[in-house]
Amino acid sequence: MANLIRRDPVREMLSWNRAMERMLNNFYDDGEMGFGEPLNLRMPLDVIEKDEEFIVKADVAGIDPDNIEITYTDNNLSIKGEVSQERDEKGEEGRYHLRERRYGTFSQTISMPGSVDVGNIEAETENGVLHIHLPKKEEVKPRRIEIKGGEQSKVIEGKSKNK
Repeated sequence: MANLIRRDPVREMLSWNRAMERMLNNFYDDGEMGFGEPLNLRMPLDVIEKDEEFIVKADVAGIDPDNIEITYTDNNLSIKGEVSQERDEKGEEGRYHLRERRYGTFSQTISMPGSVDVGNIEAETENGVLHIHLPKKEEVKPRRIEIKGGEQSKVIEGKSKNK
């Protein structure tokens, strides 16, 4: 005997809609997708290792450096801040025709190796990019080691016939 399966297109559409909402909520971190709601923003970062230091670069265009907090605790570098919503002088918000710029808080923590010289960490902004310099401790910097006991290279000397 064959089993009949009833299809309910409305239920299938609602299921698909819930799946899309879950995916978008995970993308924005805070579960709020309504317009006008602040978001937990994600900050793009680059972490570069050089012989002398680590450099962390973060895009912070349009963010007041006073609204950024950088901390280093237990080999973890944390960058936190807030992008404020713009309002006119009267404190009123105008009617937007297009609104793509986001506002809200951002926070990111990076685990760093224990070789950072914490006392000499420096940060600066240039052209909308935050540069955090994390110098390495002296004992972990690479250095060239000379090998002793090798045979000296012999030099052949000659005299020229032309004077």
